[in-house]
Amino acid sequence: MKLRLRRPLSSVVRSLLLALSTPLFALNSAVAAAAPAKISVQLDWVPEPEHGGLYQALARGFFREEGLDVTLLPGGPGAQVMPSVATGKVDIAQADSTTTLLQQAEGLPFVQFVAVFQDDPSGILVHAESPVRSFADLNGQTIIARPGWPFLKFLVEKYHLKINEVPQNFSVAAFLGNKQALQQGYFIAEPHHITQAGGKPPRFLSTWDAGFRAYAVLITNKKFARERPAELRAFTRAYLRGWQDYLEGDPTPAHTALKKAHAPNTDAFLAFSRQAIIAEKLVTGRDAHGGPKNIGRLEAARYAEQIAQLEALGLLPKGKLTPATSFTNEFLP
Repeated sequence: MKLRLRRPLSSVVRSLLLALSTPLFALNSAVAAAAPAKISVQLDWVPEPEHGGLYQALARGFFREEGLDVTLLPGGPGAQVMPSVATGKVDIAQADSTTTLLQQAEGLPFVQFVAVFQDDPSGILVHAESPVRSFADLNGQTIIARPGWPFLKFLVEKYHLKINEVPQNFSVAAFLGNKQALQQGYFIAEPHHITQAGGKPPRFLSTWDAGFRAYAVLITNKKFARERPAELRAFTRAYLRGWQDYLEGDPTPAHTALKKAHAPNTDAFLAFSRQAIIAEKLVTGRDAHGGPKNIGRLEAARYAEQIAQLEALGLLPKGKLTPATSFTNEFLP
């Protein structure tokens, strides 16, 4: 009788290890595939309700549901927003369309891919008792503003103004101390701070009333958009969902996160700012086609007009930019 030869022990061990390692390898691959994609977002300012869509999406888990691990980085007066995106230090940042267009014309590799606000809520704060009632009344006045503010240059040209400029220091103290003062401000922020400091609610000369209709936007690096389009689409879906939920639902998740991210935020300020966003339809849009379906959308006609305005002011070289080279809606749902 022939004896059946046993397989060498080394062969058995190798087979056993192979059998065990195959499902382990598959498991590791599945875990790796399921790991959330990390995305960093640089804010243009300290966390406030202008970032409500981001914080609501983060707090409510909308980013996580899209397979994303999103980090929000607070900004402020010294935030290096544009350089951080240009160099790839961060993936996404909040900005305004005017500043971004000027940087794009300089060759920085940005793409504007979703609207934050349909109208940038910047403008000029006016004391309640001031005789200044219109843009034409600004002639001969002194305005506290950020040096080089394109909107101010636009007003000077459109209304044939002569004005004096004083550099802004991101405080309302100078405005409160001078009843004749006029100051650049954000419609959804400074009016509250002024009243809380004992002043009367100021009037506001807005950019949109003058016909200078810039967007507040999210931007990314062209390389990021090219190499990670699926993640950018997933991010945008969650972001738009966050805005709608923040405006129409319970804002508590975002407001709790905003207070944690920036201690000076109070319930009163958060409520005021959110209501101002809603009342002026900053997210949904003031035009006839505005509404929830308009959240995040960017329009070629608006970009064409803004580019033409900046060219006329000598801030953009003629023909340097077009709407097609400035923004995209391809990442919107």
